[in-house]
Amino acid sequence: MIKMVVEVWRRPDMSFEDFTQRWLGAHGALVKQHARAMGFVRYVQSHKQASTAIEAFADGRGWKAPPDGLTEVWWESVEAMNAALSTPEGQRASAALEADEIQFCDGRRMSAFLAVEETIFDFTDAEN
Repeated sequence: MIKMVVEVWRRPDMSFEDFTQRWLGAHGALVKQHARAMGFVRYVQSHKQASTAIEAFADGRGWKAPPDGLTEVWWESVEAMNAALSTPEGQRASAALEADEIQFCDGRRMSAFLAVEETIFDFTDAEN
């Protein structure tokens, strides 16, 4: 499995609440609608939660301000990703998602990368 991780930033003219509702609701449904054309096998949104403890921790380390959330999209493989995204259907689906994203995201601040998860430990797994 391979996944794309995207830093998601809201448009500066949107409240966090409006952004979250739009991203989770209408955009989430649109991604699901186009998932097969784009070869997606999993899609997760992680929405930022306010935390004074984490803000102080990050400030103490000199870290930059966090995005408003993260998107993770999985494909079976890089080959499956490339194949799906190169089809006319995949390209139309990608264009539809992009057209929707500009309605609520600040594309100038967003970034993405491909990743492979490497679990070091998982204490939620009863066998570990």
